Amino acid sequence: MFINTTTVRVRYAETDRMGYVYYGNYATYYEVGRVEALRELGVSYKSMEDSGFLLPVIDYTIKYFKPAFYDELLTVKTLIKILPSARIHFYYEIYNEKEEKLNQGETTLVFINKSTNKPCAAPDWFLEKIKKHFQ
Repeated sequence: MFINTTTVRVRYAETDRMGYVYYGNYATYYEVGRVEALRELGVSYKSMEDSGFLLPVIDYTIKYFKPAFYDELLTVKTLIKILPSARIHFYYEIYNEKEEKLNQGETTLVFINKSTNKPCAAPDWFLEKIKKHFQ
């Protein structure tokens, strides 16, 4: 299993009239976690796309427990629990500064061959970078 943690500070524009982080912004926070997790593995979205692979989200779920508020520093914990194949599953947990779990969610992305626009297996070079976390 691979685990990455990163932080995100809630901006004023991300809150609603009640002062809560608007629910739709958590997808963006998950994206930050996902991008930083891949970066820690030595892969950027740009390098993935430049090498001919796309990673669209095909499924997204979230469960909310508590709200986040303006100017809070949130910790986004991103986990890859299953070795990717044609799909890669990301699991997320977001915590506030009091270490209270605010929500948890999942996204599933599929590897797409950029030239054919068809699903494909994860590239070997990517699997080599992540395999060591599953032994």
